[in-house]
Amino acid sequence: MAKAFLLSLLITGLLLPVGSLKAQQSQPGQVQAENGTVTLSLDEAIQIAMVNNYMIRRGLLDIENANAQIREAWGAVYPQVNASAQYTRNIQIPNPFAGSDAGGIFQAFGALEWLAFNEGRRTDGDPGTEPIPFDDFLERQAQGYRDAGLTPPGFDSDNPFAIENEFQFGVNVTQALYNGSAFAAIRGAEQLRQINLDQVERDRQVITDQITEAFYTALLAREQYQVLELSVQRLQQTVEETRRAVQAGVLSRVDRLSAEVELVNLETDLIQVENQVALAVKNLSLILGIPVSTNLELRGSLAFDESMAELVPDVEASYQLAVQRRPDVSQVDNLISLLDVQRSITRSQYFPVVNAFANYAYIGQVPDSRQLVTQVQGQDFQFEARDRSFFDSGYWNPAFNVGISMSWNLFNGFQTRARVQQATIAKRQAEIDREMLRNAVYLEIEAAVRNLENAYRRIMSQKRNIERAELNYEIAAQRLREGLGTALEERQASSLLDQSRLNYLSAIFDYKVALSKYNTAVGLTRDGASVNP
Repeated sequence: MAKAFLLSLLITGLLLPVGSLKAQQSQPGQVQAENGTVTLSLDEAIQIAMVNNYMIRRGLLDIENANAQIREAWGAVYPQVNASAQYTRNIQIPNPFAGSDAGGIFQAFGALEWLAFNEGRRTDGDPGTEPIPFDDFLERQAQGYRDAGLTPPGFDSDNPFAIENEFQFGVNVTQALYNGSAFAAIRGAEQLRQINLDQVERDRQVITDQITEAFYTALLAREQYQVLELSVQRLQQTVEETRRAVQAGVLSRVDRLSAEVELVNLETDLIQVENQVALAVKNLSLILGIPVSTNLELRGSLAFDESMAELVPDVEASYQLAVQRRPDVSQVDNLISLLDVQRSITRSQYFPVVNAFANYAYIGQVPDSRQLVTQVQGQDFQFEARDRSFFDSGYWNPAFNVGISMSWNLFNGFQTRARVQQATIAKRQAEIDREMLRNAVYLEIEAAVRNLENAYRRIMSQKRNIERAELNYEIAAQRLREGLGTALEERQASSLLDQSRLNYLSAIFDYKVALSKYNTAVGLTRDGASVNP
Protein backbone atom coordinates (compact mmCIF):
# COMPACT_ATOMS: atom_id res chain seq x y z
CA MET A 1 0.00 0.00 0.00
CA ALA A 2 2.74 2.44 0.97
CA LYS A 3 4.87 1.78 -2.09
CA ALA A 4 1.91 2.19 -4.47
CA PHE A 5 1.02 5.47 -2.82
CA LEU A 6 4.63 6.62 -3.01
CA LEU A 7 5.01 5.77 -6.69
CA SER A 8 1.78 7.61 -7.59
CA LEU A 9 2.99 10.72 -5.76
CA LEU A 10 6.37 10.59 -7.45
CA ILE A 11 4.90 10.22 -10.94
CA THR A 12 2.47 13.09 -10.31
CA GLY A 13 5.24 15.27 -8.93
CA LEU A 14 7.55 14.58 -11.87
CA LEU A 15 4.96 15.25 -14.54
CA LEU A 16 3.56 18.39 -12.93
CA PRO A 17 6.31 20.88 -13.87
CA VAL A 18 6.63 19.50 -17.38
CA GLY A 19 3.16 20.64 -18.33
CA SER A 20 3.25 23.97 -16.49
CA LEU A 21 6.76 25.17 -17.23
CA LYS A 22 8.85 25.93 -20.29
CA ALA A 23 12.51 25.02 -20.57
CA GLN A 24 14.75 28.06 -20.23
CA GLN A 25 18.23 28.86 -21.41
CA SER A 26 20.86 29.69 -18.85
CA GLN A 27 24.21 31.28 -19.27
CA PRO A 28 27.20 29.30 -17.99
CA GLY A 29 28.63 30.54 -14.71
CA GLN A 30 25.37 31.64 -13.14
CA VAL A 31 25.71 28.88 -10.55
CA GLN A 32 28.96 27.74 -9.03
CA ALA A 33 29.87 24.09 -8.72
CA GLU A 34 32.03 22.68 -5.95
CA ASN A 35 33.62 19.28 -6.57
CA GLY A 36 31.39 18.81 -9.58
CA THR A 37 28.19 19.43 -7.59
CA VAL A 38 25.96 22.47 -7.94
CA THR A 39 24.05 23.39 -4.80
CA LEU A 40 20.99 25.44 -5.53
CA SER A 41 18.46 27.08 -3.23
CA LEU A 42 14.98 28.17 -4.19
CA ASP A 43 15.96 31.85 -4.23
CA GLU A 44 18.90 31.11 -6.53
CA ALA A 45 16.65 29.09 -8.83
CA ILE A 46 14.22 32.01 -9.08
CA GLN A 47 17.06 34.45 -9.79
CA ILE A 48 18.27 32.24 -12.64
CA ALA A 49 14.74 32.09 -14.05
CA MET A 50 14.36 35.87 -13.84
CA VAL A 51 17.40 36.25 -16.10
CA ASN A 52 16.91 33.39 -18.52
CA ASN A 53 13.23 32.65 -18.77
CA TYR A 54 12.14 33.01 -22.38
CA MET A 55 8.85 34.71 -21.47
CA ILE A 56 10.66 37.47 -19.59
CA ARG A 57 13.23 37.94 -22.34
CA ARG A 58 10.46 38.15 -24.90
CA GLY A 59 8.52 40.58 -22.73
CA LEU A 60 11.53 42.87 -22.42
CA LEU A 61 11.76 42.92 -26.20
CA ASP A 62 8.08 43.92 -26.31
CA ILE A 63 8.96 46.89 -24.09
CA GLU A 64 11.79 47.88 -26.42
CA ASN A 65 9.38 47.59 -29.33
CA ALA A 66 6.88 49.82 -27.52
CA ASN A 67 9.61 52.42 -26.96
CA ALA A 68 10.32 52.34 -30.69
CA GLN A 69 6.60 52.80 -31.39
CA ILE A 70 6.55 55.86 -29.13
CA ARG A 71 9.44 57.36 -31.07
CA GLU A 72 7.63 56.53 -34.31
CA ALA A 73 4.45 58.23 -33.07
CA TRP A 74 6.37 61.37 -32.14
CA GLY A 75 7.91 61.36 -35.60
CA ALA A 76 4.49 62.11 -37.11
CA VAL A 77 4.42 65.55 -35.43
CA TYR A 78 8.03 66.43 -36.15
CA PRO A 79 8.89 68.29 -39.38
CA GLN A 80 8.96 66.00 -42.39
CA VAL A 81 11.83 66.73 -44.78
CA ASN A 82 11.88 65.13 -48.23
CA ALA A 83 14.41 65.54 -51.01
CA SER A 84 13.67 64.81 -54.65
CA ALA A 85 15.58 64.74 -57.92
CA GLN A 86 14.30 64.29 -61.45
CA TYR A 87 15.84 64.19 -64.91
CA THR A 88 13.79 64.25 -68.11
CA ARG A 89 15.11 63.64 -71.60
CA ASN A 90 12.76 65.15 -74.16
CA ILE A 91 12.96 62.98 -77.25
CA GLN A 92 10.34 64.85 -79.24
CA ILE A 93 8.52 67.96 -78.11
CA PRO A 94 5.43 69.26 -79.93
CA ASN A 95 5.33 72.85 -80.99
CA PRO A 96 2.97 74.58 -78.57
CA PHE A 97 1.86 77.01 -81.33
CA ALA A 98 1.20 74.40 -84.00
CA GLY A 99 -2.10 74.93 -85.79
CA SER A 100 -2.38 78.58 -84.76
CA ASP A 101 -1.40 81.93 -86.21
CA ALA A 102 1.26 82.44 -83.61
CA GLY A 103 3.98 81.73 -86.16
CA GLY A 104 3.68 85.34 -87.24
CA ILE A 105 5.18 86.31 -83.92
CA PHE A 106 8.51 84.80 -84.88
CA GLN A 107 8.40 86.53 -88.27
CA ALA A 108 7.78 89.74 -86.36
CA PHE A 109 10.97 89.09 -84.42
CA GLY A 110 12.89 89.15 -87.74
CA ALA A 111 11.09 92.33 -88.77
CA LEU A 112 12.08 94.02 -85.55
CA GLU A 113 15.74 93.21 -86.19
CA TRP A 114 15.38 94.64 -89.74
CA LEU A 115 13.79 97.83 -88.40
CA ALA A 116 16.52 98.19 -85.79
CA PHE A 117 19.18 97.70 -88.46
CA ASN A 118 17.72 100.35 -90.80
CA GLU A 119 17.21 102.76 -87.91
CA GLY A 120 20.84 102.34 -86.98
CA ARG A 121 21.96 103.10 -90.52
CA ARG A 122 19.73 106.14 -90.62
CA THR A 123 21.12 107.58 -87.43
CA ASP A 124 24.78 106.71 -87.88
CA GLY A 125 25.42 110.11 -89.57
CA ASP A 126 26.54 108.66 -92.88
CA PRO A 127 24.37 110.20 -95.66
CA GLY A 128 25.43 107.44 -98.07
CA THR A 129 23.80 104.63 -96.17
CA GLU A 130 20.33 103.77 -97.29
CA PRO A 131 17.77 101.40 -95.77
CA ILE A 132 17.63 97.94 -97.32
CA PRO A 133 14.56 95.84 -98.07
CA PHE A 134 13.40 93.24 -95.56
CA ASP A 135 14.09 90.27 -97.83
CA ASP A 136 17.55 91.59 -98.55
CA PHE A 137 18.16 91.91 -94.83
CA LEU A 138 17.17 88.31 -94.18
CA GLU A 139 19.31 87.05 -97.04
CA ARG A 140 22.40 88.96 -95.96
CA GLN A 141 21.87 87.81 -92.33
CA ALA A 142 21.57 84.20 -93.45
CA GLN A 143 24.72 84.55 -95.58
CA GLY A 144 26.59 85.91 -92.58
CA TYR A 145 25.61 82.84 -90.58
CA ARG A 146 26.71 80.53 -93.37
CA ASP A 147 30.04 82.33 -93.70
CA ALA A 148 30.61 81.76 -89.97
CA GLY A 149 29.74 78.09 -90.39
CA LEU A 150 26.51 78.48 -88.45
CA THR A 151 22.98 77.46 -89.17
CA PRO A 152 20.83 80.44 -90.09
CA PRO A 153 18.16 81.27 -87.54
CA GLY A 154 14.84 79.60 -88.15
CA PHE A 155 16.40 76.57 -89.98
CA ASP A 156 17.66 74.52 -86.98
CA SER A 157 14.27 73.54 -85.55
CA ASP A 158 10.59 73.92 -86.10
CA ASN A 159 10.07 74.44 -82.34
CA PRO A 160 12.17 77.20 -80.80
CA PHE A 161 10.89 76.26 -77.32
CA ALA A 162 12.29 72.70 -77.39
CA ILE A 163 14.71 71.89 -74.55
CA GLU A 164 16.19 68.42 -74.66
CA ASN A 165 17.33 68.08 -71.00
CA GLU A 166 15.35 69.06 -67.92
CA PHE A 167 16.66 68.73 -64.35
CA GLN A 168 14.86 69.39 -61.08
CA PHE A 169 16.29 69.11 -57.57
CA GLY A 170 14.05 69.99 -54.65
CA VAL A 171 13.59 69.92 -50.87
CA ASN A 172 10.15 69.84 -49.27
CA VAL A 173 9.54 70.58 -45.57
CA THR A 174 6.14 69.88 -44.01
CA GLN A 175 5.15 70.65 -40.43
CA ALA A 176 1.88 69.41 -38.94
CA LEU A 177 -0.09 72.23 -37.36
CA TYR A 178 -3.09 70.12 -36.42
CA ASN A 179 -3.40 66.36 -36.80
CA GLY A 180 -5.68 64.75 -34.22
CA SER A 181 -4.73 61.17 -35.05
CA ALA A 182 -0.99 61.85 -34.74
CA PHE A 183 -1.26 63.36 -31.27
CA ALA A 184 -3.60 60.59 -30.11
CA ALA A 185 -1.20 57.95 -31.47
CA ILE A 186 1.49 59.24 -29.12
CA ARG A 187 -0.77 58.64 -26.13
CA GLY A 188 -1.66 55.21 -27.49
CA ALA A 189 1.99 54.17 -27.88
CA GLU A 190 2.75 55.24 -24.31
CA GLN A 191 -0.27 53.29 -23.08
CA LEU A 192 0.90 50.22 -24.97
CA ARG A 193 4.30 50.48 -23.32
CA GLN A 194 2.66 50.45 -19.90
CA ILE A 195 0.66 47.36 -20.89
CA ASN A 196 3.90 45.58 -21.85
CA LEU A 197 5.52 46.63 -18.55
CA ASP A 198 2.56 45.15 -16.67
CA GLN A 199 2.85 41.94 -18.67
CA VAL A 200 6.54 41.50 -17.84
CA GLU A 201 5.87 42.08 -14.15
CA ARG A 202 3.03 39.57 -14.17
CA ASP A 203 5.24 37.06 -16.00
CA ARG A 204 7.80 37.42 -13.21
CA GLN A 205 5.17 36.66 -10.59
CA VAL A 206 3.80 33.66 -12.47
CA ILE A 207 7.25 32.27 -13.22
CA THR A 208 8.21 32.64 -9.56
CA ASP A 209 5.21 30.48 -8.67
CA GLN A 210 6.08 27.91 -11.35
CA ILE A 211 9.71 27.63 -10.28
CA THR A 212 8.65 27.35 -6.64
CA GLU A 213 6.29 24.49 -7.44
CA ALA A 214 8.91 22.71 -9.57
CA PHE A 215 11.57 23.13 -6.87
CA TYR A 216 9.34 21.72 -4.13
CA THR A 217 8.25 18.92 -6.44
CA ALA A 218 11.89 17.85 -6.70
CA LEU A 219 12.28 18.16 -2.92
CA LEU A 220 9.16 16.06 -2.40
CA ALA A 221 10.53 13.34 -4.68
CA ARG A 222 13.83 13.35 -2.79
CA GLU A 223 12.21 13.11 0.63
CA GLN A 224 9.76 10.45 -0.50
CA TYR A 225 12.80 8.44 -1.56
CA GLN A 226 14.24 8.88 1.91
CA VAL A 227 11.00 7.58 3.45
CA LEU A 228 11.11 4.51 1.23
CA GLU A 229 14.79 3.99 2.07
CA LEU A 230 13.97 3.96 5.79
CA SER A 231 11.18 1.51 5.06
CA VAL A 232 13.65 -0.82 3.36
CA GLN A 233 16.00 -0.59 6.34
CA ARG A 234 13.17 -1.44 8.75
CA LEU A 235 12.07 -4.33 6.58
CA GLN A 236 15.65 -5.66 6.47
CA GLN A 237 15.64 -5.61 10.25
CA THR A 238 12.27 -7.35 10.26
CA VAL A 239 13.62 -10.10 7.99
CA GLU A 240 16.50 -10.70 10.40
CA GLU A 241 14.09 -10.84 13.34
CA THR A 242 11.89 -13.25 11.43
CA ARG A 243 14.83 -15.52 10.64
CA ARG A 244 15.81 -15.68 14.27
CA ALA A 245 12.21 -16.38 15.25
CA VAL A 246 12.01 -19.20 12.70
CA GLN A 247 15.27 -20.68 14.00
CA ALA A 248 13.89 -20.48 17.51
CA GLY A 249 10.75 -22.27 16.34
CA VAL A 250 8.50 -19.33 17.19
CA LEU A 251 7.51 -18.56 13.61
CA SER A 252 7.08 -20.71 10.54
CA ARG A 253 9.15 -20.63 7.36
CA VAL A 254 6.17 -19.07 5.58
CA ASP A 255 6.56 -15.93 7.70
CA ARG A 256 10.25 -15.74 6.83
CA LEU A 257 9.71 -16.30 3.11
CA SER A 258 6.91 -13.72 3.00
CA ALA A 259 9.14 -11.12 4.65
CA GLU A 260 12.03 -11.89 2.30
CA VAL A 261 9.80 -11.61 -0.80
CA GLU A 262 8.38 -8.31 0.43
CA LEU A 263 11.92 -7.04 1.07
CA VAL A 264 13.04 -7.86 -2.48
CA ASN A 265 9.95 -6.16 -3.91
CA LEU A 266 10.52 -3.08 -1.78
CA GLU A 267 14.21 -2.93 -2.77
CA THR A 268 13.13 -3.11 -6.42
CA ASP A 269 10.73 -0.23 -5.81
CA LEU A 270 13.55 1.70 -4.15
CA ILE A 271 15.70 1.32 -7.27
CA GLN A 272 12.85 2.58 -9.42
CA VAL A 273 12.15 5.51 -7.10
CA GLU A 274 15.85 6.39 -6.99
CA ASN A 275 15.77 6.66 -10.77
CA GLN A 276 12.62 8.79 -10.62
CA VAL A 277 14.27 11.15 -8.12
CA ALA A 278 17.28 11.56 -10.40
CA LEU A 279 14.95 12.33 -13.31
CA ALA A 280 13.08 14.87 -11.19
CA VAL A 281 16.30 16.72 -10.40
CA LYS A 282 17.43 16.54 -14.03
CA ASN A 283 14.04 17.88 -15.08
CA LEU A 284 14.51 20.82 -12.72
CA SER A 285 17.99 21.37 -14.18
CA LEU A 286 16.51 21.48 -17.66
CA ILE A 287 13.79 23.92 -16.61
CA LEU A 288 16.32 26.24 -14.98
CA GLY A 289 18.72 26.04 -17.92
CA ILE A 290 21.48 24.33 -15.93
CA PRO A 291 23.30 21.67 -18.00
CA VAL A 292 21.66 18.31 -17.29
CA SER A 293 25.08 16.71 -16.99
CA THR A 294 25.68 18.75 -13.83
CA ASN A 295 25.23 17.00 -10.51
CA LEU A 296 22.52 19.17 -8.95
CA GLU A 297 21.89 19.23 -5.22
CA LEU A 298 18.91 21.06 -3.79
CA ARG A 299 19.40 23.16 -0.69
CA GLY A 300 16.26 23.04 1.41
CA SER A 301 13.71 20.67 2.82
CA LEU A 302 10.00 20.17 3.19
CA ALA A 303 9.94 21.25 6.78
CA PHE A 304 6.96 22.89 8.46
CA ASP A 305 7.63 26.09 10.34
CA GLU A 306 5.17 26.74 13.12
CA SER A 307 5.28 30.44 12.29
CA MET A 308 3.43 29.59 9.09
CA ALA A 309 0.38 28.74 11.18
CA GLU A 310 0.01 32.42 12.02
CA LEU A 311 -0.88 33.15 8.40
CA VAL A 312 -4.65 33.36 8.15
CA PRO A 313 -5.30 35.51 5.06
CA ASP A 314 -8.54 37.43 4.84
CA VAL A 315 -10.12 36.99 1.43
CA GLU A 316 -11.62 40.47 1.21
CA ALA A 317 -8.45 42.24 2.31
CA SER A 318 -6.38 40.04 -0.02
CA TYR A 319 -8.69 40.89 -2.92
CA GLN A 320 -8.33 44.63 -2.32
CA LEU A 321 -4.56 44.17 -2.21
CA ALA A 322 -4.64 42.17 -5.46
CA VAL A 323 -6.61 44.90 -7.24
CA GLN A 324 -3.84 47.34 -6.32
CA ARG A 325 -0.83 45.12 -6.93
CA ARG A 326 -1.63 42.64 -9.68
CA PRO A 327 -0.21 43.88 -12.99
CA ASP A 328 -2.78 42.00 -15.05
CA VAL A 329 -5.58 43.94 -13.32
CA SER A 330 -3.96 47.29 -14.09
CA GLN A 331 -3.17 45.90 -17.55
CA VAL A 332 -6.87 45.63 -18.32
CA ASP A 333 -7.38 49.21 -17.08
CA ASN A 334 -4.61 50.35 -19.39
CA LEU A 335 -6.15 48.40 -22.24
CA ILE A 336 -9.42 50.28 -21.73
CA SER A 337 -7.49 53.55 -21.80
CA LEU A 338 -5.79 52.39 -24.99
CA LEU A 339 -9.17 51.67 -26.56
CA ASP A 340 -10.21 55.19 -25.58
CA VAL A 341 -7.19 56.47 -27.46
CA GLN A 342 -8.10 54.31 -30.44
CA ARG A 343 -11.57 55.82 -30.41
CA SER A 344 -10.04 59.31 -30.33
CA ILE A 345 -7.86 58.43 -33.32
CA THR A 346 -10.93 57.28 -35.19
CA ARG A 347 -12.94 60.39 -34.26
CA SER A 348 -10.09 62.61 -35.45
CA GLN A 349 -11.16 61.72 -39.00
CA TYR A 350 -14.06 64.11 -38.50
CA PHE A 351 -11.60 67.02 -38.34
CA PRO A 352 -9.21 68.50 -40.89
CA VAL A 353 -5.48 67.99 -41.11
CA VAL A 354 -3.55 71.25 -41.36
CA ASN A 355 0.09 71.39 -42.46
CA ALA A 356 2.55 74.16 -43.18
CA PHE A 357 4.94 73.54 -46.06
CA ALA A 358 7.99 75.04 -47.70
CA ASN A 359 9.38 73.97 -51.08
CA TYR A 360 12.73 74.85 -52.57
CA ALA A 361 13.73 73.67 -56.03
CA TYR A 362 16.66 74.21 -58.35
CA ILE A 363 15.54 73.73 -61.95
CA GLY A 364 17.75 73.29 -64.97
CA GLN A 365 16.73 73.36 -68.63
CA VAL A 366 19.82 72.53 -70.62
CA PRO A 367 19.73 72.04 -74.42
CA ASP A 368 22.07 69.70 -76.21
CA SER A 369 23.42 72.61 -78.26
CA ARG A 370 24.61 75.33 -75.92
CA GLN A 371 26.07 77.52 -78.69
CA LEU A 372 25.70 81.31 -78.25
CA VAL A 373 25.81 83.37 -81.49
CA THR A 374 26.75 87.06 -81.24
CA GLN A 375 27.34 89.76 -83.85
CA VAL A 376 30.93 90.79 -84.43
CA GLN A 377 31.33 94.25 -83.04
CA GLY A 378 31.21 96.89 -85.81
CA GLN A 379 30.14 94.37 -88.47
CA ASP A 380 26.52 94.16 -89.52
CA PHE A 381 26.40 90.71 -91.03
CA GLN A 382 29.35 88.95 -89.43
CA PHE A 383 28.73 86.56 -86.56
CA GLU A 384 30.74 84.48 -84.09
CA ALA A 385 29.77 81.66 -81.74
CA ARG A 386 30.96 80.26 -78.40
CA ASP A 387 29.82 77.29 -76.28
CA ARG A 388 28.29 77.96 -72.90
CA SER A 389 28.96 75.74 -69.84
CA PHE A 390 26.51 73.02 -68.84
CA PHE A 391 25.99 74.87 -65.55
CA ASP A 392 25.67 78.30 -67.13
CA SER A 393 23.41 80.50 -65.01
CA GLY A 394 21.21 81.06 -68.02
CA TYR A 395 20.08 77.44 -67.85
CA TRP A 396 19.55 77.08 -64.08
CA ASN A 397 17.02 78.90 -61.89
CA PRO A 398 15.91 78.51 -58.24
CA ALA A 399 12.28 78.33 -57.08
CA PHE A 400 11.01 78.78 -53.52
CA ASN A 401 7.49 78.84 -52.07
CA VAL A 402 5.77 78.45 -48.71
CA GLY A 403 2.16 77.92 -47.72
CA ILE A 404 -0.45 76.15 -45.62
CA SER A 405 -2.45 73.16 -46.76
CA MET A 406 -5.60 71.65 -45.32
CA SER A 407 -7.29 68.37 -46.13
CA TRP A 408 -10.73 67.58 -44.76
CA ASN A 409 -12.88 64.63 -45.64
CA LEU A 410 -16.44 65.92 -45.51
CA PHE A 411 -18.22 62.67 -46.32
CA ASN A 412 -16.96 59.10 -46.65
CA GLY A 413 -20.17 57.16 -46.67
CA PHE A 414 -20.53 57.08 -42.83
CA GLN A 415 -17.38 54.94 -42.53
CA THR A 416 -15.95 57.06 -39.73
CA ARG A 417 -19.16 56.80 -37.77
CA ALA A 418 -19.12 53.00 -38.09
CA ARG A 419 -15.49 52.85 -36.96
CA VAL A 420 -16.27 54.98 -33.90
CA GLN A 421 -19.11 52.60 -33.04
CA GLN A 422 -16.75 49.63 -33.34
CA ALA A 423 -14.22 51.31 -31.05
CA THR A 424 -16.96 52.01 -28.50
CA ILE A 425 -18.08 48.37 -28.58
CA ALA A 426 -14.48 47.17 -28.14
CA LYS A 427 -14.18 49.36 -25.04
CA ARG A 428 -17.39 47.94 -23.57
CA GLN A 429 -16.12 44.41 -24.21
CA ALA A 430 -12.89 45.27 -22.39
CA GLU A 431 -14.90 46.55 -19.45
CA ILE A 432 -16.76 43.23 -19.34
CA ASP A 433 -13.40 41.42 -19.45
CA ARG A 434 -12.23 43.55 -16.52
CA GLU A 435 -15.30 42.59 -14.51
CA MET A 436 -14.74 38.93 -15.33
CA LEU A 437 -11.04 39.14 -14.44
CA ARG A 438 -11.74 40.69 -11.06
CA ASN A 439 -14.22 37.94 -10.25
CA ALA A 440 -11.64 35.37 -11.35
CA VAL A 441 -9.02 37.03 -9.12
CA TYR A 442 -11.41 36.86 -6.18
CA LEU A 443 -12.05 33.17 -6.83
CA GLU A 444 -8.32 32.50 -7.25
CA ILE A 445 -7.58 34.13 -3.89
CA GLU A 446 -10.41 32.29 -2.16
CA ALA A 447 -9.22 28.96 -3.60
CA ALA A 448 -5.64 29.67 -2.46
CA VAL A 449 -6.84 30.54 1.05
CA ARG A 450 -8.97 27.40 1.22
CA ASN A 451 -6.05 25.27 0.03
CA LEU A 452 -3.85 26.86 2.65
CA GLU A 453 -6.33 26.09 5.41
CA ASN A 454 -6.87 22.56 4.10
CA ALA A 455 -3.15 21.85 3.87
CA TYR A 456 -2.52 23.27 7.35
CA ARG A 457 -5.23 21.08 8.86
CA ARG A 458 -3.75 18.04 7.11
CA ILE A 459 -0.30 18.93 8.40
CA MET A 460 -1.54 19.13 11.98
CA SER A 461 -3.51 15.91 11.58
CA GLN A 462 -0.66 13.96 10.00
CA LYS A 463 1.83 15.33 12.48
CA ARG A 464 -0.14 13.77 15.34
CA ASN A 465 -0.77 10.68 13.24
CA ILE A 466 2.95 10.15 12.66
CA GLU A 467 3.49 10.09 16.42
CA ARG A 468 0.82 7.40 16.80
CA ALA A 469 2.19 5.46 13.80
CA GLU A 470 5.72 5.53 15.24
CA LEU A 471 4.42 4.29 18.60
CA ASN A 472 2.39 1.59 16.85
CA TYR A 473 5.44 0.42 14.91
CA GLU A 474 7.62 0.32 18.04
CA ILE A 475 5.02 -1.83 19.82
CA ALA A 476 4.68 -4.17 16.83
CA ALA A 477 8.45 -4.50 16.48
CA GLN A 478 8.81 -5.16 20.22
CA ARG A 479 6.08 -7.80 20.13
CA LEU A 480 7.84 -9.46 17.19
CA ARG A 481 11.13 -9.54 19.02
CA GLU A 482 9.45 -11.04 22.08
CA GLY A 483 7.61 -13.61 20.05
CA LEU A 484 4.23 -12.24 20.97
CA GLY A 485 3.44 -10.72 17.57
CA THR A 486 3.76 -11.71 13.96
CA ALA A 487 5.90 -10.41 11.11
CA LEU A 488 2.70 -9.48 9.28
CA GLU A 489 1.65 -7.19 12.11
CA GLU A 490 5.08 -5.54 12.11
CA ARG A 491 5.01 -5.01 8.35
CA GLN A 492 1.50 -3.54 8.50
CA ALA A 493 2.63 -1.14 11.20
CA SER A 494 5.65 -0.19 9.09
CA SER A 495 3.41 0.47 6.08
CA LEU A 496 1.11 2.66 8.16
CA LEU A 497 4.12 4.65 9.36
CA ASP A 498 5.39 5.11 5.81
CA GLN A 499 1.98 6.21 4.59
CA SER A 500 1.66 8.70 7.46
CA ARG A 501 5.05 10.21 6.68
CA LEU A 502 4.23 10.42 2.98
CA ASN A 503 0.90 12.07 3.78
CA TYR A 504 2.71 14.54 6.02
CA LEU A 505 5.22 15.41 3.29
CA SER A 506 2.42 15.77 0.77
CA ALA A 507 0.53 18.11 3.09
CA ILE A 508 3.63 20.29 3.61
CA PHE A 509 4.22 20.35 -0.15
CA ASP A 510 0.62 21.36 -0.78
CA TYR A 511 0.87 24.06 1.88
CA LYS A 512 4.00 25.61 0.40
CA VAL A 513 2.60 25.44 -3.13
CA ALA A 514 -0.71 26.93 -1.96
CA LEU A 515 1.17 29.74 -0.23
CA SER A 516 3.13 30.45 -3.40
CA LYS A 517 -0.09 30.53 -5.37
CA TYR A 518 -1.63 32.85 -2.80
CA ASN A 519 1.27 35.25 -3.23
CA THR A 520 0.83 35.05 -6.99
CA ALA A 521 -2.92 35.58 -6.73
CA VAL A 522 -2.42 38.67 -4.57
CA GLY A 523 0.38 39.98 -6.79
CA LEU A 524 3.23 39.60 -4.30
CA THR A 525 6.75 38.35 -4.98
CA ARG A 526 8.96 36.45 -2.56
CA ASP A 527 10.19 39.83 -1.38
CA GLY A 528 6.66 41.14 -0.94
CA ALA A 529 4.55 41.58 2.18
CA SER A 530 3.60 37.93 2.45
CA VAL A 531 5.00 34.91 4.19
CA ASN A 532 7.59 33.23 1.99
CA PRO A 533 6.98 29.56 1.25
